[in-house]
Amino acid sequence: MIKERKIFITGGAGFIANTLIKNLIDDNQITVYDNFHRDTLTASGYIQHPNIKIIKGDVIDKAHLTASMQGAQIVVHAAGIAGIDTVIKDPVRTMTVNMIGTANALEAAYINKVSHRFIDFSTSEIFGSMAYKSSEADNTISGSAGEARWVYAVSKLAGEHLANAYHKQYGLPTVTVRPFNVYGPGQTGEGALQIFIKRALNNEDIYINGDGTQIRAWCYVDDFVDCLMRCISDEKAIGESFNLGNARAVITTLGLAQTVCRVLASKSKILFRDQLSADIELRIPSVTKTENVLGFKAKVDLEEGILKTADYFKQLV
Repeated sequence: MIKERKIFITGGAGFIANTLIKNLIDDNQITVYDNFHRDTLTASGYIQHPNIKIIKGDVIDKAHLTASMQGAQIVVHAAGIAGIDTVIKDPVRTMTVNMIGTANALEAAYINKVSHRFIDFSTSEIFGSMAYKSSEADNTISGSAGEARWVYAVSKLAGEHLANAYHKQYGLPTVTVRPFNVYGPGQTGEGALQIFIKRALNNEDIYINGDGTQIRAWCYVDDFVDCLMRCISDEKAIGESFNLGNARAVITTLGLAQTVCRVLASKSKILFRDQLSADIELRIPSVTKTENVLGFKAKVDLEEGILKTADYFKQLV
């Protein structure tokens, strides 16, 4: 259990952070640091909770970030630029925020003597376009320079190396997590599954980039946060990296769209269009390490997760 801690969350207004806040808010003091570019928090109700403090700020602003983090015992660095559409439109900002923002967060944690944990959010994309049961020890792939897809992966991989360096050189208690296609209530932005669900609920056409044969493993957000909580509380996690995902919920992108339509009894048509950039053909994690070290196993299967996510979006109408 995580109790009576001072927790600082960059990107704290976001989707995954909001689910984490739900688990921590009653027993801890939480500071949310976010520019509110994407905002799940405001509509959640937690923004009015007496245990939460909101600071509007950007991780690029090192002085503001460092001052805001004062007194924190746990830092969850979830701020970053994500989503292939955004990366293609603004690769400079993507790399700046993900690399310099992470460097600023790590230095701020070091200056403020963060004692319990620093969680760095990386990405499953560091394993490249063909990742089958990729383990934490597998080689990472930076991709070809100039290809938009790899701007995001490279920027996140740089953050991983820096987090590991801060642990080895300064003893900062870092943990790196690599999300594998997390989805669920509150998601905003460009996540394929939440877009499919929203369109299916309205019987609107569902578009797939490419031929739909790309294979993914989908992880429901409650499962992801369950493992994230263990990364924060378990001493064995310090200095390690973990794949956080559900290796059972594996399906092609076309199969995913078809499953969404079937489960939600939707009349949406599934249509295909050209890929935006290089794509990830296969992405399935090995979750052996999270099970052996942290005792974590994902519980929510795909159809259950789709229904829970759909129920959330129905309530917003």
